[in-house]
Amino acid sequence: MSERTNMTETPNAPTRRQLVSGALIACGSLAIDPTKALAQPAGEISHSAESIHQEVTFKASRARVYEALTEARQFDEVVRLSGATQSMHLGDKPAEISREVGGAFTLFGGHITGRHVELVPNGRIVQAWRTGSWSPGVYSIAKFELVDQGSGTRIVFDHTGFPGGEAESLASGWKANYWEPLAKLLA
Repeated sequence: MSERTNMTETPNAPTRRQLVSGALIACGSLAIDPTKALAQPAGEISHSAESIHQEVTFKASRARVYEALTEARQFDEVVRLSGATQSMHLGDKPAEISREVGGAFTLFGGHITGRHVELVPNGRIVQAWRTGSWSPGVYSIAKFELVDQGSGTRIVFDHTGFPGGEAESLASGWKANYWEPLAKLLA
């Protein structure tokens, strides 16, 4: 009896034995060296991407924290309390903050710009965020998650996608120019 019994006769079609043998060889190669069998083309996946994760608690409601981060006049007070206008030579340009998803924002005298990707009132702010020193078209993602923390609010903050080598500077900038002055404003 032929191996092709009950199979449609197709010239050059593999037999069951060939299919099973091929599958076993493929599985065997995984056991021998799985990195070669599943190798990705070089440069597709970064294994050294930098990111920032910070958590900070404020003695204010989620609504109050959300307003301070999304309302231009209140954010101008955050900038003033941070002292960034003197240290960064930002000038007097006030904050501009759209209250709409997709809307633009300009902060710290135009040094920080971007767009709102997601706005969940009193819950979450996700921004395509950049500094003026980055190459044109380069944006990172800044995510502010507002969580009840007793009678206050904890911001669970994640910042990803920024240019390599910037993590340390950005992390200290978030503390000095956002969290510390925001704590003063909300006290």
